Order: sequence, then C-alpha cells, then structure tokens
Amino acid sequence: MKRRDILKSASAAALCTTLPHTARAANSLPMAAPIHVGTVGLRTRDAESLARWYAKAVGLRELRRDGATIWLGAGESPLLALTQVEGLGLAPAQEAGLFHTAFLLPTRRDLAHWIAMALDRQLPVTRTADHRVSAAIYLTDPEGNGVEIYVDRPQEDWAWVDGEVQMGTFQLDVDGIMGQLGLLPPNWQGAPVGTTVGHVHLKVGDAPRAARWWQDEIGFDAVSSRPDAVFLSTGGYHHHFAVNHWISPGAGRRSQQQTGLGFVELRRAQSGGLAQAFEDDWGTQIRLV
Repeated sequence: MKRRDILKSASAAALCTTLPHTARAANSLPMAAPIHVGTVGLRTRDAESLARWYAKAVGLRELRRDGATIWLGAGESPLLALTQVEGLGLAPAQEAGLFHTAFLLPTRRDLAHWIAMALDRQLPVTRTADHRVSAAIYLTDPEGNGVEIYVDRPQEDWAWVDGEVQMGTFQLDVDGIMGQLGLLPPNWQGAPVGTTVGHVHLKVGDAPRAARWWQDEIGFDAVSSRPDAVFLSTGGYHHHFAVNHWISPGAGRRSQQQTGLGFVELRRAQSGGLAQAFEDDWGTQIRLV
C-alpha cells in the first residue's frame, strides 16, 4: 500500500461536509453496550495460511488451537476463530454472508501506527473512508473475506437526528491521523491490548427483512436505515451490526460447502442469562453468551 493509494482510494467519496449537530445521544462504547460482538468464526480452506495473513495484516496473535480451529486475538482476548474444513469452495461475492469483520483499535495513534506498517509492507487496501463516527481502512483477506481496521471518533462528536446517527462516506484525512505520532517514529507491535471486534457487516438478500430479524430476535435497535442497508446496535453505539444487499439482492441461504462466515458470538455486558443460539434467514449462526 502506497500513501498516494490511500488518498486515491477515497477519490470517489463525497467531499467533506459538516453534518448537523441538532441532536445528541448518550452513547456507550461498543463493549459497554448491553449486547456487543465478541468473536467471529470463519470457515477456511487453509487455516494456517489465513492465520499468517491476519497476523501480518491485522496484528492478531495466536492464542490457542482446538482441533481444526486456530484462535487469534489481541492480548489475551480471542477475536477470531479460523476453522479449517476440507473440500470447501470459495464463496462467490454475490452470496449472502460476511461483508466485513471490523477490528476496532483503541486510539487514533494506534491507527497511525497501523497505517505506517501497512505502507512499509505494501498491504493492498481496497478503500478508505471517514464515516463521521469513525475512520476506516478496508482490506480483503486471501479467501475473499472483508476486513475493516478502524478507530472511533469521540462519542460527543457523533450527531443524532430524529433517533438516527449521522454517518456517511467521506475522504479520509490520512495526514491528520499520521500527525497523531508527532515526532515519534512508527512502532506497530501488533494489535494492541484493547483491540476488539467493534462491529460485523453482513451481506443478505433483503436488508429491511434482515434488520427486522435482528430487532425482533436479538433486541437490537436500528440506528441508521435506508432501503438497501440498515445499521443496528444496542446502547447507542453507531453500529454493532450492519446488513446490506448492495451486491446480494435476493440471495438465499448460503451453502455450507463454501468458505466464509461460520458464526458470530455476541456477549452480554451483564453476567447471567443462559447461552442462546440463533440462525437468521441466510444461515448465519449467532451465539449469545
């Protein structure tokens, strides 16, 4: 990844504008929300190779192995489970499943360190964006799974209008982020302690229908809605989940003989309550623990 490529990848985005700050909400960071994302499981043809990629590109480290599954995380926190399944085919882009797993770094300085590492290693980046609530950089892993590396803006800077958080896609200020380093040299030592899966974005056949499922079955709130995509959360976060049918309109249940999303584990912020298992209309396995 070259620095000019980071800037060029945002050239199709709209020019920066100031969003209205006519409403505010008392938000909670994602892990403090009543229900938040814990870990994501991927079904893979080559767990060893994919684990090396996530170590290099995301900075995750191996925590343990459980049969055919390699668990990766930051510090001692598991974030990603890679399960090797023989005979899988690569899932086509138009199939329902994972759009991206979004890894949330603790600070903008951490993102600056990550960018410096990505420049040094020439990591391919698919796009970048300032979403007004966050700064994000997107990649694709070797088996076609989307990955987002992002950092949140301060919650007091998020704008809410009529119960919806104001987001968008604007040009990312890479120089401003790199300025967080000051005179310090870049020093990426892998995903820092406190890195989490901030949100998961899913491809579905019908976004409004999928959103209703998340609201009715899991208890999420829709915090930003449009005909082709809905963003959902608990506790006032900008989103723990998103569902879209941008490239998968009309898609049905995905095949279990293909790579991609195996499960998403959700966690309750408060202890107590029984573990529950859910499955949406497209075969996504959801565990609530």
